Amino acid sequence: MTLDNSPERRNDWLQSYWMPFTPNKAFKAAPRIYERAEGHYYYTSEGTKVLDAFSGLWCCNLGHRHPKIVEAIKAQADELDYANAFNFGHPKVFELANVVADQFPGDLNHVFFVNSGSEAADTALKMAIAYHRLRGEGTRTRLIGRVNGYHGVGFGGISVGGMVNNRKFFGSLLPGVDHMSFPYDPATQAFTPGEAEVDVEPYMRELEAMIALHDASTIAAVIVEPFAGSGGVFVPPKNYLKRLREVTKKHGILLIVDEVISGFGRMGSPNAATYFGVEPDIVTVAKAINNGAVPMGAAIVGKHIYDGFMDASAAGVEFFHGYTYSGHPLAAAAGLAAQEVFREEGVYAHAAEMSDYFEQAVHSLKDEPHVVDIRNIGLAAGVTVSGREGAPGARGNDVFLKTYEKGVAVRANGEHLAIAPILTSGKAEIDMMIDAVRAGLRATA
Repeated sequence: MTLDNSPERRNDWLQSYWMPFTPNKAFKAAPRIYERAEGHYYYTSEGTKVLDAFSGLWCCNLGHRHPKIVEAIKAQADELDYANAFNFGHPKVFELANVVADQFPGDLNHVFFVNSGSEAADTALKMAIAYHRLRGEGTRTRLIGRVNGYHGVGFGGISVGGMVNNRKFFGSLLPGVDHMSFPYDPATQAFTPGEAEVDVEPYMRELEAMIALHDASTIAAVIVEPFAGSGGVFVPPKNYLKRLREVTKKHGILLIVDEVISGFGRMGSPNAATYFGVEPDIVTVAKAINNGAVPMGAAIVGKHIYDGFMDASAAGVEFFHGYTYSGHPLAAAAGLAAQEVFREEGVYAHAAEMSDYFEQAVHSLKDEPHVVDIRNIGLAAGVTVSGREGAPGARGNDVFLKTYEKGVAVRANGEHLAIAPILTSGKAEIDMMIDAVRAGLRATA
């Protein structure tokens, strides 16, 4: 169906769909509708060509409609459209689990498939609590997240997450949850390229105090993002994740690293765990696992956790959890094709090669109007603009709209703009997106 964009019909056609994370009234008054996509670009219902400077929603790391992924989905639909994941399997889901596990460090070698990053986060939290109980440490039920963290929108994810608007409307959430301070100080870290050289020990002492307050025997897991993606691309200081791993391991607390955004090439490596040289107990992934082509996510767990569940049960179901669409055949086929493209086309290496150029390009915005901070790591960057008094988020939204008018789509979250190039982007695409943001800043009051 083609959108009737005439004023008298447009809103009628749009009304039934309640859009997620969108100001519905404002959007439906001035809609932006993508009708097709190809490579690095979207094409709107009005025929406009738009450079995708956000990889879809952090997920289309290989661009849009990659022929190998498209063909894999078509072939799979022609062969097996759906397979019950409870007590049955299909070949591609086992194959994909092996391909994914091989990319993660150490003993992170068991993959539990879900359908989104939100489901992956809630799955990981349930695994952590259940694992301790199976080991005879049923008192370990507390969870620790981080201020400004994002772990999806399930009740578990928003409980350990620290983004206020995602939490404040939904009651008391999970009990027994604490939040570490946000490891970013704009007074000392603003406009820092990459990871800042600042002391991380104050953050570790805070965590140690939190553990002492509750006693380690009550804490199941700490969950963090390697960098805060949805919160505005905030990058922790050097050695932050390594020290976090050391502190949690000392106290027998599981470390869950949310790689829904950082996984599969965003940092120029297979994942952030490899990039930072850290082996978590559980890693959550989604989005780029199959280039966003079909909903899919996963919790990747260490051998000790998997064995803990297997050894504790003589027979029957070891983990009472799962989803109707876990490991869906179409998602698995898309995942195998995407992973093959990452490998055969050298995408991770290309992303690493382009990271320095991207860093220089985004930091060239420092002296533009309204810019108060710039942060980056790999092929991800955040630009913060000054807010308007009494209108939080208004200026950030205006820059987003002005940038879109220049034919480039970025993302705005309040006053934070996020830029996440498709990993196959070259200098020309990076230049185009930065030039458009520059123009958007200059055109915004």
